[in-house]
Order: sequence, then C-alpha cells, then structure tokens
Amino acid sequence: MLNKTMLIGNLGADVETRETKSKVAVANFRVATTERWKDAQGNQQEATEWHRVVAFGRLAEICGEYLAKGSRVYIEGRLQTRKWEDGDGITRFTSEIIAREMKMLGGGDKSESVPVPPEDGNEPPRSDDVPF
Repeated sequence: MLNKTMLIGNLGADVETRETKSKVAVANFRVATTERWKDAQGNQQEATEWHRVVAFGRLAEICGEYLAKGSRVYIEGRLQTRKWEDGDGITRFTSEIIAREMKMLGGGDKSESVPVPPEDGNEPPRSDDVPF
C-alpha cells in the first residue's frame, strides 16, 4: 500500500503553531495549488485547490519559523481524513496532508530541503492527538 502526496503551491496565510498535550510542536497551514488550461474556445481557464497541511516536531518548528503567507513550497507527506463533531453535534470530516518533508521554493540558493526523521524513530503522532 502507498499513501503519498506531493504538492507545490503557495501558503494562503501564515503558519499557525501550537503544542500537543505531550509538548510536541504542531504547525497548521493551507497550501493553494492552481491548474491552468485552455478550454475548447481557446480561453485561459484556472482552478485553485486548497490543501490543509499539518507538520509535527522539528519540521513544525521549521515551518513556523521560515514560512509565511505567499511562501512557495514543496510538501511531501501522506493523506489523512479525520472525523469529528462540531459544536452543534454535527459529524464533520477533514482531509489533510501530514507532512514528512518540506522544501522552500524561492529560486537561487534559498531553496532548502528539510526532511525530518521522527525523533524517536517512530511515525509522527497521529493528528487525533492534536487540538484543532
């Protein structure tokens, strides 16, 4: 089985950072990807998709420190869907990318790849442990 997601896009807002109850850093941000094409009449068309991204541990700290609204990034991770209840008791679903690697894209020497292995050799915590 393979669950791998790769995105190149721009942040729609600054990164929000916090910690779990067990003091693990968590970063939340949204990345926009845009597809452009010409329709049958030759008119330029465009569609933007927004992706929720969550990073944990050292990668979360780096994202919070170096990324800001408008930053162009490459994100690699896995897709996860969470089920939760809102304040009115309605069941909701949220799909998000759990980031394993982030690369800042800006051209020149500023691009930096940041693969961050889990601190204890295990997978990052599931986002079920994360207060959103």
